Amino acid sequence: MPTGITAEALHRRLAERLAPTRLEVIDESGAHAGHAGADGTGSGTHFRVRIDSPLFSGKARLARHRLVYDALQDYIDAGLHALAIETS
Repeated sequence: MPTGITAEALHRRLAERLAPTRLEVIDESGAHAGHAGADGTGSGTHFRVRIDSPLFSGKARLARHRLVYDALQDYIDAGLHALAIETS
């Protein structure tokens, strides 16, 4: 079942909440056969986020990831299954 979650929606949310200086959201759902995002609907369940934000300054990796998860919590609740996060 499609989730309705798109890379564009995640991108908008992260841009609004974390004011990133670098942001890339990649839908990797198609690489996961048998999952909802592999059906070509444009919505997915597996995403990779590459993000840098001034809000990460002085924070450990776990704290940076928590900020990303907190920003996307309603998407996680809606079926976002896998989220790979790359910060620096």
